[in-house]
Amino acid sequence: MKSSTRSIRWSVGELAARFELETHVLRHWEDKGLLRPARDSAGRRVYGEDDAYRVAAILASKASGMSLDQIRTLVDASVDGRRDALRAHLDELDRRQAELERSRHMTQHALECRAHDITTCPGFQAHVSDIVDGTTRGIRFLAGHG
Repeated sequence: MKSSTRSIRWSVGELAARFELETHVLRHWEDKGLLRPARDSAGRRVYGEDDAYRVAAILASKASGMSLDQIRTLVDASVDGRRDALRAHLDELDRRQAELERSRHMTQHALECRAHDITTCPGFQAHVSDIVDGTTRGIRFLAGHG
């Protein structure tokens, strides 16, 4: 039979070790309102299974690029704006994904280009000539290889 979640009790050091974190990280997250550990009779932090799931959610959200403020919106049921924060994060992920795709395409173009110096590649020059001559700003997705 599975033990009760209420019987699991970890110190700050034990919980931090489970997630390979420094203890100050958990304390910082507590200061930011992301964690609310119970306290024992001596005032020491005591973490349970729910806290461990919250730490896992914080780490997964940070890995996806979310800020601590955004994460607080996700893990705190009393905070409004959860859906707005998620939509904004999806927009940011879409922007970053497009940026990565452009970067990957540029790297692939440079790898396959016959010109040793990408700045001398006719395909690249044609692609950015409108920027160089001032009629356009910003880099568009590269269309072909030189």
